[in-house]
Amino acid sequence: MTAAVPEWQQRSERGSQWLLAWMVRASLRLGRPASRLILHAIGAYYFVFAPVARRAMLHYLRRALGRAPRARDRMRLIMSFATCIHDRLYMLAGRDELFHVTLEGEDAIRTVTRSGGALLMAAHVGNFEVLRLIGHSKSGLQVTMTMYEENARKLNRILAQVCGQDPQGIISVGHWGSMLRLHQCLEHGRLVGMMADRLLGAEPSLPVTFMGDTVAFPLNPMRLAALLGCRVMFMLGLYRGGNHYHVVFAPLADFSAVEPAQRTTAVEAAVRRYATLLEQHCRTDPYNWFNFFDFWNDGRPGPAAPRALRAL
Repeated sequence: MTAAVPEWQQRSERGSQWLLAWMVRASLRLGRPASRLILHAIGAYYFVFAPVARRAMLHYLRRALGRAPRARDRMRLIMSFATCIHDRLYMLAGRDELFHVTLEGEDAIRTVTRSGGALLMAAHVGNFEVLRLIGHSKSGLQVTMTMYEENARKLNRILAQVCGQDPQGIISVGHWGSMLRLHQCLEHGRLVGMMADRLLGAEPSLPVTFMGDTVAFPLNPMRLAALLGCRVMFMLGLYRGGNHYHVVFAPLADFSAVEPAQRTTAVEAAVRRYATLLEQHCRTDPYNWFNFFDFWNDGRPGPAAPRALRAL
């Protein structure tokens, strides 16, 4: 592992193309209740044959639960992850009626969208795809998502083929046109969701106390928000068993009125608040954490910010 490339980016995507395609088609044909039976076999396989992920899960669960995790805790975490991936099929296929979605913080998100777009800072916790359901069911909440696609090309390709995923609803991170598309979405009053918990290589970061230890959280998502002068909301789509998802919105920062001289302080305060909110929901919904790598040791502080960004 090199210092410039974190562990999660080095891992190749697991699962054969053929098997993934079969699982997608079988799930859509059989329906959600019947096809969920297959998830237990898949979950059992990863329970036994994923030693690196197992160590990372145990490390996290010990922190989140405040006790030594049991085998059933790890299996429950694996099954929550499998369920969220499985449910993406139906969400992308427009089967909104299969899910019961509750919303926390609707007044806050409505207040933000009345004055334009906003960035939603999410994490690899729960199901990010549930944002689509919110966009469909709540008028005036138009949602676009950014995504780092390199570690899920097989799955995303199959989802696009089988479910007819609209590529206009996704902004792929790391391309030249990404910033322009993101800015256009915000100008049109859309909500743009992005992950803010993982470092993308040797990017600037801020050491923050998180679940009893120090973790380096990326600065670039908040710096981007500061450059755009937009509002920022915290967002998670938590899986709570059965067909129930609970979507959480909470205010993070408002960079629309921040003076340039105060941006660095405002950005760091927003990152710390993000980490605080993330820890809060990891403890209330501990089986939604899907960072299956050594998050604490891999989240090392990054290098100094490039000169062009230091003025923030």
